[in-house]
Amino acid sequence: MRRVVITGVGVKTPVGNQLDVFWDNIKNGRHGIKRIDTFDTSDIEVKVAAINSDFDPLEYMEKKELRRTDLFCQFAIAAAQDALQDCGGDLKESYDPYRIGVIVGSGIGGMPTIEAEHQKFLEKGPKRISVFFVPAMISNMAAGMISIRTGFKGANYCPVTACASSNHALGEAFHKIRDGYLDACVTGGTEASLTKFAAAGFMNMTALTKSDDPDRASIPFDKERNGFVMSEGAGILILEELEHAKARGAKIYAEIVGYGATGDAYHITAPDPSAEGPAKCFEFAIQDAGITPDQVDYINAHGTSTGPNDVTETLAVKKVLGDHAKEIYMSSTKSMTGHMLGAAGAVEGIITSLALRDGIVPPTAGYRVPDEECDLNYVTNGAVKADIHYALSNSLGFGGHNATICFKKYEA
Repeated sequence: MRRVVITGVGVKTPVGNQLDVFWDNIKNGRHGIKRIDTFDTSDIEVKVAAINSDFDPLEYMEKKELRRTDLFCQFAIAAAQDALQDCGGDLKESYDPYRIGVIVGSGIGGMPTIEAEHQKFLEKGPKRISVFFVPAMISNMAAGMISIRTGFKGANYCPVTACASSNHALGEAFHKIRDGYLDACVTGGTEASLTKFAAAGFMNMTALTKSDDPDRASIPFDKERNGFVMSEGAGILILEELEHAKARGAKIYAEIVGYGATGDAYHITAPDPSAEGPAKCFEFAIQDAGITPDQVDYINAHGTSTGPNDVTETLAVKKVLGDHAKEIYMSSTKSMTGHMLGAAGAVEGIITSLALRDGIVPPTAGYRVPDEECDLNYVTNGAVKADIHYALSNSLGFGGHNATICFKKYEA
């Protein structure tokens, strides 16, 4: 089987829109959570979010394009452009365009567009709906627009599995390259659902934190956690077959070696308390990588800061790793980025790759109060320098969708 490596990355997040700024903030435990100032929160309990207020789409597209694209597409296009620049050279000169795929997930798609056009429909009638309404809001359009802009004509689609969407995208891209269907792929995820309407929906199902303190809002594995923090942005990775990447002199961040995917078959939002589904997912990723559980050095946890998720994920890790679970490093970087929903897995995959490259395990920021049911090594006292070789990145989505990617430190 062919080896698959990461040769370019792009990020648009509340903790940085350039890779160096983003990684510096993650390493130093700086979060991007603040009190919401983009809509009125006086009549809802949601008070904080991780808002990407520094993003300027005009750096990446013409003004006339903005009315045709939802913010989730703008994030994805911008992150993809950065990733392609980061990977060096021109991929179209290195590969047959039908051998370069674009697989980009989104959990929700164009929520701001849906809301704006529905309001227009109510106030002005059906004839005033924009001709760009449908293409702007459908979730697959980020992948479609990246393909149109780049000319890449390989496999092109959008996994939609809620918070696991972009981990499934990474896994599918990895397998397509490893198994010979593609030579390279632009992959990842994007999300832009920070609206009052969406926040109210998540709030009413008791998924979001009620904290109004940004420093104590996203606190995975902490006993005082009470819900996740909504976030927005995109993470895009360029994956390539190793020999092709080496031939064109590409730099390499890390290698992807395993992918696991399972379903809980249990509940539309709650995780199965037995943790069987995610445990099998972790196990399948490890098996796909051809390693044993005791070779895993680090886990970038799904770690949402909700009560049921953090307990279930902890149990799943114990089921798979046994006594080794207490020895590895584990952290949730959602403590800094917030929960980026369909973009979460891709951004966390980028973090995991950088952790392997630099030998730095990022922290779980803001953690204070231990929980007896969450008793693993969650790296709560700042980043740790460590020689790590294999790492898992987990994503668990509403509907019982589980996806895990196994990354490896690149060694020629």
